[in-house]
Amino acid sequence: MNKKDWYIKMLAWRESHIKQRHFILILSFAVGIFASIAANLLKSSIHLIQQVLTNNFSRLDVNYWYLVFPIIGILLASLFVRYFVKDDISHGVTRILYAISQRKSILKLHNTWSSIIGSSLTIGFGGSVGAEAPIVLTGSAIGSNLGKFFKMDQRTMMLLIGCGAAGAIGGIFKAPIAGLMFTLEVLMLDMTVASVVPIIISSVTATTFTYILSGSDFMFRFGAAQTFEVERIPQFILLGIVCGLVSLYFTRGMNKIEGLFRKIKKPIWKLAIGGAILSVLIFIFPPLYGEGYDTIEALINGDSKSVFDWSFFQPYSDNQWILVIYLSLIIVFKIFASAATNGAGGVGGIFAPTLFLGSITGFVFATVSVMMGFNTSLENFSLAGMTGMMSGVMHAPLTGIFLIAELTGSYSLFIMLMIVSTMSYLTIKIFEKHSLYAMRLAQKGELITHNKDKAVLTLMKTENVIETDLKILSPDMTLGELIKIISKSKRNIFPVVDSDTEVLLGIVLLDEVRNIMFRPELYNRFTVKQLMISPPATINNQLPMEKVMQIFEDTGAWNLPVVDQHKRYIGFVSKSKIFNSYRHVLVHFSEE
Repeated sequence: MNKKDWYIKMLAWRESHIKQRHFILILSFAVGIFASIAANLLKSSIHLIQQVLTNNFSRLDVNYWYLVFPIIGILLASLFVRYFVKDDISHGVTRILYAISQRKSILKLHNTWSSIIGSSLTIGFGGSVGAEAPIVLTGSAIGSNLGKFFKMDQRTMMLLIGCGAAGAIGGIFKAPIAGLMFTLEVLMLDMTVASVVPIIISSVTATTFTYILSGSDFMFRFGAAQTFEVERIPQFILLGIVCGLVSLYFTRGMNKIEGLFRKIKKPIWKLAIGGAILSVLIFIFPPLYGEGYDTIEALINGDSKSVFDWSFFQPYSDNQWILVIYLSLIIVFKIFASAATNGAGGVGGIFAPTLFLGSITGFVFATVSVMMGFNTSLENFSLAGMTGMMSGVMHAPLTGIFLIAELTGSYSLFIMLMIVSTMSYLTIKIFEKHSLYAMRLAQKGELITHNKDKAVLTLMKTENVIETDLKILSPDMTLGELIKIISKSKRNIFPVVDSDTEVLLGIVLLDEVRNIMFRPELYNRFTVKQLMISPPATINNQLPMEKVMQIFEDTGAWNLPVVDQHKRYIGFVSKSKIFNSYRHVLVHFSEE
């Protein structure tokens, strides 16, 4: 028996012996296991590299190796991506959203391992990014490729991508609820109750397996310095607004700086500029080295002096104003460090930078409040700031609340986390409609959303509804020749196309010539060029379906011609065809 025969028989046996809904549960369990293994492998690789490189560093001395290590890491990662992977693996969550919206939920096989290697090299050597987006891409790729291997349909593939993302978050953070919330909020999957169950299975399985591999301790040690008190609610509200504004700065700043790096065409110049920026910033502000989780743990436990380790500012660690200025500068320059890491060729995400900035924002806010005479808990506000930034940057308030609670075990502070998360989310929504992950796809009309109508339109493709059975007219045809074509056609609209350039010149409507159709004496007097009219609008074949429908609404037309970027005629699109396709997609993705 050859390999192909074995594979076909295996699929046939599965289809005949295991029901589809039961098999999806089995796959979700497997995805959770694999996602947890991948998450722990990535964390272990990063920590091993960091330990080898920095184990002998003295905390009391400025270390000049910070000028070298980040550049080496980015160079190795970029060479790996350029010559081994030969594909773009940056912006992991954005790539998942694109796969769901535009690639029938198909992620390439190399995504199951390439991000692990790329981000290990980048972050282990000091790249100022996070490992979470790469591992989410890895987990989603595991789900997608398992679904592809077992010939699952597109709806199930989308679900398995969600399982992989939830498993990755659950596995790397030991946060099963946050994994579920992340999938529903950030990946924007409009799930039914039946489809939520596999996501829960993957998230819980990955978390449990991580417990087995690394123990059940929370990711960050935290002891609530003060319990929640009602009189501090105004401070929580104000902190949420501040976090929302910092999230806005982070979102727009990252997008702008990465846009500037994309304009640099030569990889060597990207490496030189990005590496130089990153190395200098880490040398001046050592907390920018790597993910920054040591800084987070120090701040949420009140150990602010440790943020001065390895820096020029260590002699001033007892001065509160110096501390506030130092941490504020880190907030300002963090986006430059993170954008330079990815822009120069590194592989990493914004999950860890978001938590890092949130912790510092909350701590600075609380420190200034204490200096102004308010009774404020530095630890609690540092914790709450993480929730606020997560909610603002990712537009995911529930993910922010549950993630921080599960990372630290601070379940007694839920009300505080909810207030800060909600206010941050409401603040940034005033200025930015989409998260940093989603804004690029949203600008192109390629983003699937929770809005059922928009989601279905996004999944539809213009090329699938183009009709090409219309009779094409030449502008030099006489009315008599037109009548002969009309007599053989079942349509009442006819495109007029230049025979040399194939450019659409206009259209002829049956209603426009009906009154002269039966007058033979006019057959040689009129030509198609005289009878044609301009269409109400033309549709570019690259337009997303949502914009196509908007053109139909604006013009009130029922049929519109489709052209390419050079105005060459391709076919027609009709509302009835779109509605039929819409109903088919809606039924397919709304089934339990």
